[in-house]
Order: sequence, then C-alpha cells, then structure tokens
Amino acid sequence: MELTDINTASRSGNVATLFDETARHHGDERAIEYHGESTTHAELRDRTAAFAGGLHDLGLEPGDRLLLFLPNCPAFLVASLGGFRAGVVISPINPQYKRREVASQLDDTDATAIVTHPSLRSVVDRAVADVGTELEVLTVESEHTDRDPEDAFFEAVRGEPTLVERDDDDVALLPYTSGTTGDPKGVRLTHRNTRAQLLWTLARSTQNVDPGDVRSLIWLPLYHITGFTHTALQPLVGGGTCYFRSALEWDPQACMQRIEDEAITHFVGVTAMYTDMVAADDFGEYDLTSLESVSEGGAKLSSAVQEAFETTAGVDIAEGYGLTETHGATHSQTDSTFGLQHGTIGQPLRMTDCKIVDDDGAEVPPGEAGELLVRGPQVMDGYHEMPDATEAAFTENGYFRTGDVARRDGTNYYEIVDRKKHVIVTGGYNVYPSELEALLLEHQAVADAAVVGIPDERRNEVPKAFVVPTDDAEPGDGVTARELREYCLDRIAAYKHPREIAFVDELPRTTSGKVRKYELERRHGAE
Repeated sequence: MELTDINTASRSGNVATLFDETARHHGDERAIEYHGESTTHAELRDRTAAFAGGLHDLGLEPGDRLLLFLPNCPAFLVASLGGFRAGVVISPINPQYKRREVASQLDDTDATAIVTHPSLRSVVDRAVADVGTELEVLTVESEHTDRDPEDAFFEAVRGEPTLVERDDDDVALLPYTSGTTGDPKGVRLTHRNTRAQLLWTLARSTQNVDPGDVRSLIWLPLYHITGFTHTALQPLVGGGTCYFRSALEWDPQACMQRIEDEAITHFVGVTAMYTDMVAADDFGEYDLTSLESVSEGGAKLSSAVQEAFETTAGVDIAEGYGLTETHGATHSQTDSTFGLQHGTIGQPLRMTDCKIVDDDGAEVPPGEAGELLVRGPQVMDGYHEMPDATEAAFTENGYFRTGDVARRDGTNYYEIVDRKKHVIVTGGYNVYPSELEALLLEHQAVADAAVVGIPDERRNEVPKAFVVPTDDAEPGDGVTARELREYCLDRIAAYKHPREIAFVDELPRTTSGKVRKYELERRHGAE
C-alpha cells in the first residue's frame, strides 16, 4: 500500500477510515490469527462497521464512552475499531483489575456500555452495583455451544454498516494512567493523536519488511497503549497480520514456538519476557531468525540477557520511549540516524519536538540532565475533566512535561536517567505507591504506610511496604505480613501488591510531613 493513498484517505477526521483503506488494498489477506481462526482485512472492516451500527441501535451516541474489560482477543480489536467508527470513545480497562478499580473507571468515565469476557463478568456486575448506574453490559459469550462465542456476540451487536464523521480534535481513546498522587487520570487521545502514531510506522525509513508482510505477535496487554498502538494497530493499518495471545497466560516456550511456527517478524516485550525466554532450558532450540524488529520498554534489560537473545535471534533489541499521554512512542532506536545505541532510547521521532530543561525551564546543553519535555501531534489533548492537572502538565509553549529526567548526547540520542514521579516499574507494569499506601491505610491494623520499589532480578523492581501497625495490632498479634499481602491481593491487581512488608515503629518524615523514601530504600539495602 502506498503511503500517499492512505494519507489521501485520512488526512483528517475519523481514524477508522485508515482501516477502510487498508481493506481496499489488502482485503483478502489475513489481518488476525487467533488459535487457528483467521480474519481477513475485509472481514475485519465489515465486522467493525456492523458493530458500529449495533452500538447505535443500542442507543450509544457519538462521544459516549465504551469501556473494554477484555483479555487479549479479536473482540478487543473489533470493539475498539467499531467504536471508533461509531464515534464513541473507547476506554480500556486492565483485565487484572478488581471490583473497586473497575468501579472507579466506570464512575469517572460515566460510561454508557462495557464489553467484557465471561471470566470477568462477575467483577463487572459487582462494580456496576457499586457505582449504582445503568449501562449496557455486553459479554463475549453465547448459549450455543456449537458456535464461536465471538461470532455469536458480534451477531447480537450488529446493525447497518456505520461510519460517523469525527473532527481531528474529537476524543477517540480514553486510557487511564496515574500521576505522582496515584489518582487515576483519563488521558484524552484524539483522532489526530491516533492517526499521527499510525502513519508514522508507514513512513519509517528503516523498514526491513514491507508493511503488508509484517507478522506481529501480540503478547503485551491490549489495554496498554504500547500493546494497542504498536503491536496491534500499527501492523494492521499497514496490511500486516496480528497473532493474538493472552497477556495473562505468559509462557516463554509457547512464545518462542509461536515465533518459529508463524515466522513472526515483529515482537515487542518487556524485560521479564526476554529474561524468561533466555532462562528457559530449551532457549537455543527455537528458530527465532524470522524476527526483523524486536523492541523492549518499561525497564532496562540486563546486558547478559540482551546479548544472549540477540545472538540467538540474530536481531538487535531496540529500546524506545513513550507514555500513555503521548499515545506511545516519542523516541525510538529503530529509526535513529546512526542505528541502535544501547543504553539510550534513540532519537526523537521525526514528528516529535523535544528538549531537556532545568528546574527553571531553561534548556540544558548536551550531557546535562533535566526534565524531558515533548511536543507533537501524538501528544494528548489533556486529562479527562481535570483542567488543573491538564494545565500543570503543559508549558506555556505547549510542551508536555513527562516528569522523567533525561539527557542527550551530541548526536541527539536520549537516555532516561531517572523518574521524577515515584513510579515503580515491575515487569513492564507501572505501580503507583500512593495507591497502594492508601489501600494499606484502609486496613484497621495499619497506622501508617509507605511503599518504595526494591530491586528484583526478574521484574526489575517490586513494591515493598513499610508499615506502622496500630497500637493494638503489634506484629504477630493481630496483623502479619501475609495477612496484609492477602488483603491487597483481594482488592487490587496482583502485580501491584507488596512482595515484602516490613513493620517499623515510625516512618522517616521531613518537617513538612513528607516521607523520606530514600531513607526507606537505603534501609532496605542495609537489611
């Protein structure tokens, strides 16, 4: 497919028209493979168009919010692309979330409908009851055992083929992230933001594979912006094929076998995935040489793991950088002028303007560290119904404050040095300490709590909680570390729970009352 064709087809308006153009050029070619079942690009277009009509028949109007609480499956893509076509706003939810987390997003989005999976339906029902709202709950299931559940589901939510005109600045996607306070924030990503990221991949100068020949293995969760944008939508819009696997069923051997069997060309993973593959006893027995593009993000990969994987697969692992607020990548090693420079995040994408500034907002020279600011067509419109947070996130000149400390060298390669936000990156997932601290403080035996990240060989880092028990709940007499861990596991996603809990008499604080977390981190190192 020529880039000029797809640019002409969607220079503005509803981003779903990009996929119509894809179907025009690649209609008979495979778009999705899932457990042996295939869907062509033409079938995907027709199914999403009918789903959009079905949403309108259910009463959803342009601008309404449609939540997706699903594991990795074709239904996620059909519902999201169909939602775009219908003009509704798609808001994905982490399928590991529990009742209180789902209820929070239902309430904040004022959702009109939610698409979910049978295994998650009970969580949805309880969350809906908590919020006390009426909305359409659409479950990917069927009473007919001789039919594919997703086929039955999309036949039930089916109407006249529909495409609603949308303006560039209309919101298409509303994923949620958290800031330094840990309070969830809905990120308003527009049709322009989405189109900018999708067209970038077709314009890349270093493509080793024609976009139509890309075979992308999707194991990252689709609710996450990297999984959705970079492992699914970008390959699809170029005419490539997406091979689905559930992010909740990670299996390093199955991943490598899939790469070999399907001659996968593109794979994006997090540090733990590569660590697990290299650690597998039969690692060297799989043929991984079909890989042309392999990327990693979320945390630094150990040199030993990186070298072992690259030697076996015959391809370099490229790092990149991006945020939910930037709809994914702002920097990439893959398309950098001088190739991969390990230890860096590469150079800014051609559509991205960025700079590094000191605490006064003055730009610093190469080699000096400061906060990374970015600006470009992929950067969010703002936070959902949070005008103060939106204003604080941008400079007067429209640069987004990433909150990350970075530096660049003389060839414009960037390196992330540290995080200004107290984010714990564990296995590629972000954990916000304040959310975990607030939950711990709800326990009747906890008087005070602080959470920090501690090193972990496999997951990069994991949460550790320092807990001050109440006077009547001393350790071993009414409260234990195990009890608190189970308390957390019952209420939040498993990856967020504290792997270690230390009981202390008090937390070190500044005169203004803020916890000196660096002292807790140092205390852990001395233990």
